[in-house]
Amino acid sequence: MLKTLLDTLMGVTRILIREDERALHLDRGQIRAVLTAGEHRLPSRDGRLTIERHTLARPEFASAYEKALFDRLPQVAAAHLTVVETGPGEVAVVLRDGRLHTVLAPEKRQAWWTEAGPWTAQVIDTRASLRVEPELARRITQAGHAKILIAQTVVEGQLCLLYIDGELVETLKPGVHTFWNVGRQVHAKVIDMRMQSLDVAGQEGLTKDRVTIRVNLAAEYRVVDPVKAATATKDFADAFYRALQYAFRKALGAMSLDQILADKATVDAEARAKVTADMAEIGIEVLDITLKDVILPGEMREILNKVVAAEKEAEANVIRRREETNATRSLLNTAKVMADNPVMLRLKELEALETIAAKVESITVHNGTDGLINDLVRLRDR
Repeated sequence: MLKTLLDTLMGVTRILIREDERALHLDRGQIRAVLTAGEHRLPSRDGRLTIERHTLARPEFASAYEKALFDRLPQVAAAHLTVVETGPGEVAVVLRDGRLHTVLAPEKRQAWWTEAGPWTAQVIDTRASLRVEPELARRITQAGHAKILIAQTVVEGQLCLLYIDGELVETLKPGVHTFWNVGRQVHAKVIDMRMQSLDVAGQEGLTKDRVTIRVNLAAEYRVVDPVKAATATKDFADAFYRALQYAFRKALGAMSLDQILADKATVDAEARAKVTADMAEIGIEVLDITLKDVILPGEMREILNKVVAAEKEAEANVIRRREETNATRSLLNTAKVMADNPVMLRLKELEALETIAAKVESITVHNGTDGLINDLVRLRDR
């Protein structure tokens, strides 16, 4: 009580700063000092004393008096604060006690309480290269500052074209590639280098004899020059699709329906030669093109079915006549042999009787088998 009374009479205020605190001392609105841990007796008569407290648990120094502190008391500021600044195109990786604390973007400035450190900073010039080393990228991501990065994953069988500010600068191989996101436009275009399939379904065309048909196409291709494929056309897959449409429409239009149905492989060869040449100019290798199906209109299918049915019926009649002729000729030859050979005739008679006997329960023979056979067959006497 006595100290408080004496301090009041003398116009002094005692300020206690803890170990985890720092404070700015202002007298009559002017910054005077940075107060460290301990008790401080400061003049306070007529409201001249102002104290701004800061906790070291939040190490970033943020104060409206920052500029005044560095301008009026530069040595004091340097003794208590660690400052990191970045210029145009620069980033700073700030470590606190060896652990990644934050990453500063270009043209930024930040001060930290030195006692909350120790602090170290690595300033990187991104104008030379935007690429981030894998280990540094991992640490930045784990620290929760992934917004400063742009990551692109390229898997096996793919290549990636890297564009910076619209300019192609590099071809990326399989792996994870990370770049600084510092205001420059980074764009990655992934191109699959593996064999790919393309289907053109329901492509309509008009044949030479004015029949409207629809065809289904299947093609296989792969990219052999990714730079040419990406720069020669906006979408190489769409360009291939349209080339197939045009080539097959032209090839089918030069042939009659009978020619198309008779030899689809010829159509494939003609169209493939044209498409293969066009695609080679944009870095695409055509591996195979197949005309899978030819779909006819309903009425045309009925007509063709009738034609096919008539042709097959005619072929069946020819075969039946041929077989009947052969059978008759065989019977004639057999009859000639039996006429010249009574023993064989007798054997045939016995075979006939055996067949009949196998199909009935009983058979009655009058006057003996010799009379029966003579009555049934008398070819030789006639």
